[in-house]
Amino acid sequence: MRKIFKLALCAACVMGMAACNNQTTEVKSDKEEALERAMAPYVNNTVIATYSAMADEGLVLLDKCQQILVKVDAREDYSTLLAEAGTAWRAMRKHWEQSEAFLFGPAAAHNIDPHIDSWPLDFNAMNALLNNDTQMKQIEEEGGAYVGDKLGYALKGFHAAEYLLFESELQEGRAIGTGKTHAANLTHAEAVYLLGIVEDLAQQAILLEDCWSGGNISKAKEEVITDSEGESMSYGEDYGSYMINAGKAGSIYVTYQRAAEEIIGGCADIAGEVADLKIGNPYTAADPDYLESPYSCTSTIDFADNIRSIQHAYCGAQTGDYAISNYVSRQDAELDTKVRKAIDEAIAAIDAIEDFEHNATDAKVGVAQDKVKVLEGLLKDEVLALLAK
Repeated sequence: MRKIFKLALCAACVMGMAACNNQTTEVKSDKEEALERAMAPYVNNTVIATYSAMADEGLVLLDKCQQILVKVDAREDYSTLLAEAGTAWRAMRKHWEQSEAFLFGPAAAHNIDPHIDSWPLDFNAMNALLNNDTQMKQIEEEGGAYVGDKLGYALKGFHAAEYLLFESELQEGRAIGTGKTHAANLTHAEAVYLLGIVEDLAQQAILLEDCWSGGNISKAKEEVITDSEGESMSYGEDYGSYMINAGKAGSIYVTYQRAAEEIIGGCADIAGEVADLKIGNPYTAADPDYLESPYSCTSTIDFADNIRSIQHAYCGAQTGDYAISNYVSRQDAELDTKVRKAIDEAIAAIDAIEDFEHNATDAKVGVAQDKVKVLEGLLKDEVLALLAK
């Protein structure tokens, strides 16, 4: 409030103003104060830092694919570039998987999750696309804009790029990968398509960082999400501020408890997805083809990174971060210890899986599934219940 009163105001008036201000000052509970402390580290050091790193790797991958297309057209060797693109894809993918505990907010609202991470691929549609001169010309002219707006989820995102970067064999409609990047034998159409996919992928990663940070992104990233007519793709959001300023005007969260419940709910959701779908479908043979990253053979790395996303969200991503774990520990130290132990055991059990893509029914896979289910139960049944008290 602006100070508009003159110094000549009587003492009684001043006292009256002070009394009025005291009546309208909100006093936070110990719980709200503790959870408030967890929000800024979560938003800045976990969410924005993860999305920023993912977008950084997206720029690297985009640059490599641009160079690959030039080499393909010049008929020059690009084996090294292809290997470097594979490394950049894996690095970008790692940050994405470590973000899956916070798929609420922009990732869900703007359908970015299915946009960049749907599978399986539609091989028939992909082959038809590559042989459609009209569509390929449009991709060459419009790049990521065409891929993002005109192609279905089964023809873009991480896994379409993965298929073009890593070698695999189609066996009865199923692609079996080796984890190695292709030999340098892409056609012009494949190189154009790859570049369009990756440009769209990089744009979506930057938009996630942009949405959570309130537009606080680098100029290089701004350029990637700006079209040829100078129009930005930005949604103009500042989702991180909703959590940091819970309970204040403009925030979608009425309390810090609600924000904390959203965070833990996101953790429980990804634990359930890893256990029931990502591990469960292939393990139980409910859907043997439900393999997350079958061409790069990094499915178990994906699973472990999903659990690490829970670890970062619950415990904090950086040493010294105040996190929801700190509040839980104050209220129920035994529960906090159980959650931390369950996280460690789930990661260890996933790391123990050998060759998941070709051996998804091994007993070690079942052990890992059980460990992740334990973690899901603790988050969903006990941590959320504690936050609700």
